[in-house]
Amino acid sequence: MIHLPASVRVYLCLTPCDMRKSFDSLQALVRDHLELDAFAGHLFVFASRRKDRVKILYWDRDGFAIWSKRLEEGTYAVPFGDGPERRREITAQELGALLSGIDLSTAKRRKRYRRERV
Repeated sequence: MIHLPASVRVYLCLTPCDMRKSFDSLQALVRDHLELDAFAGHLFVFASRRKDRVKILYWDRDGFAIWSKRLEEGTYAVPFGDGPERRREITAQELGALLSGIDLSTAKRRKRYRRERV
């Protein structure tokens, strides 16, 4: 289980990413492709075309940090889109499920109270 403050959002990039990219290239991708502010303290999740590698970029008070993982077998169930949507906001629980190998498209969320954002 991943515990993040309520103010931290998780954004999943819906297009494959070159896993050779590092801090500056991923920050530029957040700014130009996802059209978000990389310095806001949110998590930005990128996956490779083969879906066997994932990188998470985030601003950690005084610099960028990258969390990276390569699967030895299997793939992540990242929903790459063909449409105009470039990113999708997911919850910390969905990120944990995604990293654990759970396909979010087939998982069903039980009804819970959720306050509407203003």
